[in-house]
Amino acid sequence: MKTRPLEAWGVVGILWFVAMLNYLDRMMITAMREPIKADITMTDAQFGLLTAVFLWIYGALSPLGGYLADRFGRRWVVLVSLIVWSLVTWFTGHVRSFNELLLARAIMGVSEACYIPAALALINDYHRGSTRSLATGLHMSGIYTGAALGGLGGFVAEEWGWRAGFTIFGSIGVGYAILAAFFLKEAPVEDLQRNPSQHAEPSLSHAILSLFSIRSFWVLLVLNVFFGITNWGISAWLPTYLRERFHLGLGAAGLSATGYIQAASFLGVLAGGAWADRWSRTNPRARALVPALGFCVAGPFLYLSAITDTLPVALLGLSIYGLGRGFFDANHMPVVRQIVDERCSATAYGFLNFMSCAAGGVMIYVGGRLKDAQVDLGHVFEIAAGGLLVVGLLLLALKPQYRPQVSPNPPQPVVL
Repeated sequence: MKTRPLEAWGVVGILWFVAMLNYLDRMMITAMREPIKADITMTDAQFGLLTAVFLWIYGALSPLGGYLADRFGRRWVVLVSLIVWSLVTWFTGHVRSFNELLLARAIMGVSEACYIPAALALINDYHRGSTRSLATGLHMSGIYTGAALGGLGGFVAEEWGWRAGFTIFGSIGVGYAILAAFFLKEAPVEDLQRNPSQHAEPSLSHAILSLFSIRSFWVLLVLNVFFGITNWGISAWLPTYLRERFHLGLGAAGLSATGYIQAASFLGVLAGGAWADRWSRTNPRARALVPALGFCVAGPFLYLSAITDTLPVALLGLSIYGLGRGFFDANHMPVVRQIVDERCSATAYGFLNFMSCAAGGVMIYVGGRLKDAQVDLGHVFEIAAGGLLVVGLLLLALKPQYRPQVSPNPPQPVVL
């Protein structure tokens, strides 16, 4: 049975709202630093640890979450992940100590680890032709929207207290998970009877051996380390940096830190996705070249944001960075699908997510230590700019192809 176009785009629409909640729930905390610290005693290093621990656990379990999606189906992994992290978000609004807050962030890392690999794999299951990058990019725009709304957490904290946002959006997530369960379906498997061996689920050992035998996959692992340093360092410390460097209010700093980048990223996934889809008809490297060009341009602008004392100049540099990040997000999973066995694509993305988050968690904690030592946070963004250029150069060196199945005789499914 072939997928109807309306059904394929409907899946993107359903998952768009889930992606929005995914990032809104995790990023609200970065815009609520002052009221949370006023309510629950902690140092800046401990506050940075809240996001770092989330990222380390989220990243460490991403390969397992991806494998669960490959082995047992994308749909249920998405739904269970959404329900659990929404309950944890609600619980975050009711914690009374730093240890409880740290526990909530750790559990959120466990629950959210499964979502992105499963969701992107499901979208790429539905979109197999010239709509793949655009469909992926549209889903990622939900993440940008969630991150931007997370920046509004500062305004929510000023008006109703920091606990209100977590309680409200946690409740919304649980309700939406119940609704989505009625409409979200697995992609139909085409030609299953004609070639059933191509659809046998790989064992975990087969998936790992297949992935790490591919040289280009190692390149992806390395570039995701540098992307994690850049992306998570900016996400965690930009509101604080803008507030202190340019003397903005809590709400204005949170909105400026997210609004400009996310708006530019939204344009980036649309333009970068459409550009890569069109270019890929004649050049199999297009999905790697589009984000490579974006990052090579964005790196110097991000460095400019780190050294300027003029707010409009800083926001311009951050917007250019957001545009390049949009190019990357629209094409990341499509590039993965060109390199690895598509039956292992969620597992592959999980490993890449792990590398990104592990490096990002270190960068966030380092930022907190620098802050405690009274060191200018601008140095964090100078490092991030260098990391961005490295990612761009590695993407230029990457040579994905239109690739057949990795193993012509895959093993039968086995239980872990």
